[in-house]
Amino acid sequence: MQLARVIGTVVATQKYEGLEGIKFLVVQPLTRQQQPLGEPVIAADGTAQAGPGELVFIVGSREAAQAMPIKFVPVDHAIVGIVDDVHQVEE
Repeated sequence: MQLARVIGTVVATQKYEGLEGIKFLVVQPLTRQQQPLGEPVIAADGTAQAGPGELVFIVGSREAAQAMPIKFVPVDHAIVGIVDDVHQVEE
């Protein structure tokens, strides 16, 4: 799992069968210090509750496909949780 920030939405007029009703959001992956890490990605919202500006957990690959209501639909990233708070312990 990786932290990410929702930075936008995607509107799709046609979707693969099994993805109807699933929101797609643009997310920016983050480091542990919540700094941008790499390029933004598109993630299917497995929580059905994430929105712009929220801090979320994302997963990729097979785990993303399993996070959807209908398993193994073709998604590369999925939002699996909304983060309420982050408390970092100094190393």
